[in-house]
Amino acid sequence: MLLPIPQVLSAEQVAYFRDRLAHGAWADGRITAGYQSAQAKDNAQLPENDPVARELGGIILEALARNATFFSAALPQRIYPPLFNRYSGGQSFGFHVDNAIRYDRSQGGAEPVRTDLSATLFLNAPEDYDGGELMIEDTYGMQRVKLQAGDMVLYPGTSLHRVTPVTRGERLASFFWIQSLLREDAQRRLMFELDTSIRRLTQDVPEHPALVQLTGVYHNLLRRWADT
Repeated sequence: MLLPIPQVLSAEQVAYFRDRLAHGAWADGRITAGYQSAQAKDNAQLPENDPVARELGGIILEALARNATFFSAALPQRIYPPLFNRYSGGQSFGFHVDNAIRYDRSQGGAEPVRTDLSATLFLNAPEDYDGGELMIEDTYGMQRVKLQAGDMVLYPGTSLHRVTPVTRGERLASFFWIQSLLREDAQRRLMFELDTSIRRLTQDVPEHPALVQLTGVYHNLLRRWADT
């Protein structure tokens, strides 16, 4: 399931992010790439332990905790701390699949995070730069994603994807991975559609007796499929 989620960050938050990132200690983006990805990756990135990255990543995690659409679609068990990248001057990232496991060392250990879902949160407007589209191959072919500042796209970590060359301006984004309670994308899609339907029915016909049954079906499926 490929899902755009609008306004994860407000315009004021995006402006603050842009100001803070302008003073970040940008490094070669290959610092977090595996061997194969490093051959295709050409961008700048904030180191994971950079104070700016940690501060802004915390703001993103707080925003996600309040976002019902994100929780419904991702059913998150663990979230890898958000990272930040920058593309300019023709930089790009060729086709690749994200590493299956990332190790979260933010708390001093090495907690494994299975990358069931990948997320890209756009931090500048699409008219600010040329190129920089996130190309994702899914069930219905190649999808081209270039969202408004503050919007995020969520997609399966198994997807083949790339970032096209940025030929004007610069593209700023945060990216991170989610370990879901459900390993399978098809199961997450069904649960998201079921939850969305229940919420719409609750608004339209709040007293309908079928809502109790549908909610029971949702939780019984989650109980059967959840990997905890």
